[in-house]
Amino acid sequence: MKRIIVDYKKLKPEVLKALTDKFPDGYGDDDIITFDDHHNQTIEAVEIRTEDTIFLVKVHSKLHYTMTNFDNDNFKVDDMGHVVVDPNHDNPIIQDEEE
Repeated sequence: MKRIIVDYKKLKPEVLKALTDKFPDGYGDDDIITFDDHHNQTIEAVEIRTEDTIFLVKVHSKLHYTMTNFDNDNFKVDDMGHVVVDPNHDNPIIQDEEE
């Protein structure tokens, strides 16, 4: 069985779908796996298994955004087949009424 560590930016639609199916309400602290990579950097990831591969998807603040905004019927894919995440997404700034 292959084991692949992948960043949220490089998720293929089928892996993102498996991720949203496994964690429909989002993942919690108990779902996160922590390990050191070959550069001795600590990695936090959630695990997704397919028939032939174990994916460790790196946890990032935008992973949750990607999961909650993933629509199985309406998403963009780049030339490499990765789901495109809106790079301009930021939390809205609430302005004071007096300004």
